[in-house]
Amino acid sequence: MTTQILPGTGRGTAPHSGVVEGGQPQTPSPAEAPLHQPAAGPPPRAGEDLLGAHVEGDATHFAVHSTADGVTLCLFEGNTERQIPMQRTGTVWHAATTAPSGTRYAYRTANDPAKLLVDPYAIELDRPFAYDPVLGQPGADTSALLPRAIVQPPADATEPAPPLFTPGGLIYELNVRGFTMLHPDVPEATRGTIAALAHPGVIAHLQKIGVAAVELMPIVAWIDEHHLPALGLTNAWGYNPVVPMALDPRLCPGGPEELRRTIAALREAGIGVILDLVLNHTGESDLHGPTLSMRGLDDAGYYARIADGTLINDTGTGNTLDFANPVVRRLALDTLRHFARAGVDGFRFDLATVLARGPGFDPQAPIFAEIAADPVLSTRVMIAEPWDIGPGGYQLGHFPADWLEWNDRYRDDVRRFWRGDGSAGSLATRLAGSADWFPAGTRSVNFLAAHDGFTLADTVAYEQRHNHANGEENRDGHGDNHGWNNGVEGPTDDPRILAARDADRRALLATLFASRGTIMLTAGDEFGRSQQGNNNAYAQDNAIGWVDWQHRDTALEDFVVALAAFRRDAGLTDPALPADAEWRTLDDRVMHPGDWSHAEGFALRWRRDGETITLRIDRRERRVTLSRATLLESTP
Repeated sequence: MTTQILPGTGRGTAPHSGVVEGGQPQTPSPAEAPLHQPAAGPPPRAGEDLLGAHVEGDATHFAVHSTADGVTLCLFEGNTERQIPMQRTGTVWHAATTAPSGTRYAYRTANDPAKLLVDPYAIELDRPFAYDPVLGQPGADTSALLPRAIVQPPADATEPAPPLFTPGGLIYELNVRGFTMLHPDVPEATRGTIAALAHPGVIAHLQKIGVAAVELMPIVAWIDEHHLPALGLTNAWGYNPVVPMALDPRLCPGGPEELRRTIAALREAGIGVILDLVLNHTGESDLHGPTLSMRGLDDAGYYARIADGTLINDTGTGNTLDFANPVVRRLALDTLRHFARAGVDGFRFDLATVLARGPGFDPQAPIFAEIAADPVLSTRVMIAEPWDIGPGGYQLGHFPADWLEWNDRYRDDVRRFWRGDGSAGSLATRLAGSADWFPAGTRSVNFLAAHDGFTLADTVAYEQRHNHANGEENRDGHGDNHGWNNGVEGPTDDPRILAARDADRRALLATLFASRGTIMLTAGDEFGRSQQGNNNAYAQDNAIGWVDWQHRDTALEDFVVALAAFRRDAGLTDPALPADAEWRTLDDRVMHPGDWSHAEGFALRWRRDGETITLRIDRRERRVTLSRATLLESTP
């Protein structure tokens, strides 16, 4: 590769910096206090403070935040690298030059000029990330190893349409590649890509089961964890991103336009799109991890640390993004705006407690007020995974009043009831919207299974995890999944056990569709998808992690179709129980407080539009009955 150093012109004004005040944040102890203490003031916004690469007339303006003593813009054409020194305004480095859309670029800094760095504001990359130990070696040139960002044409300024999804609907969580790799209707060349979701066969299935929005597991570019290549494995889920806006070229070879077209096709079919975003950490990992982007630009600012400089690891991945720093919040907000303009309905935030840390969780954290004040973001659906692994990390019920929250208590209590060791009272509380966690009105996202943990079918076929294929001697993944096997661990030909498992799957699904609040299915659970007992299939880009369309249980699928129709027609999408709802015992007496402790089930009855609607749950019979003008049983 040849390198040319060329002059450039800088532009821009000094960015604002600081923390937006909100509430009374927890005061950190001296051992917890972050090294970076930003000054007061809001994060910088649009106009000349735009970060990233922006084409304006005959020039492209580049701007990047960095605390380094020098930053160089690197433009690539074939094997030639042109280097343009950038000019500094505050902590933002600028350059303007001729670089039309399609130009590939990156940065280098004076901190370690050998390390090529991806723009944190990159929108499209020319190749995926690939792990190599050299990426983490100081002084080792990484030009041959790192993707380049691609300059984009001017963005469409059209305001996004309102979300289609409303709370109470059915969210369908899916992994783009795993969901489409074996789909018989999707052409082979399109399988594994975002474009596959726009195929009529895929859309027809989503409409058939009443999906209100698909929730796409991470679609931005990620890097494999350092231990996976030696095991012959790759990260199949994408929860290890590097920069938050750049789509992974393997999932989205058509770039941002492919995403926009797919969103438009789904919206035309009445289906919204929710993106699962990982804004809590990056794939630069711990101190021994690779230098790819933020570490080389502002290591001390992007990543949270304790007073002695040790990285805080509230995510379990080696680093934690510091949301007390307005630079981090600005990147997060700009990411949300970028995808909102692409047409998404909203966002699910992985390990969302991190968004409100500084370093302790603050329910009045600045990010919440900043989202609420934004004219676009305030209209989007926000969903928190309300925990992380740090101190005080479990925060179910403590996110803003207009956010939804994943409710793992729902999953566990429903599973335990049908396993036989959970109480009817706990089940009734979950089914009615979990008022113990959401006293002001339910914001619960109810689910039986998610991407991590057992699938629904495996919940009733396995008691223990079987993660040996992950190469960690079955130590990874949750150890307690509240699962049961009905007498045999894993596959069996015993018709009695198969019938029991079928009854259990149907009872679980009927419970979910009868529950107040938003409900979520993970792709394939509607027709009995198994991962062979693997409850942490993040590294299984193979038959374990791919949805098997050929052998799906179509009878179970048809039952889900009927459940979706009943939920819609009986008004179960309304988050609140009717005022006249009445709890009754299985022998049709009014349920009294003393009855709950030993109950094997209950009936719930209410009136709607002149009809009496009844939900009856009977654990002894492994049966859920939903009735109005028609009768729908959880067993055939």
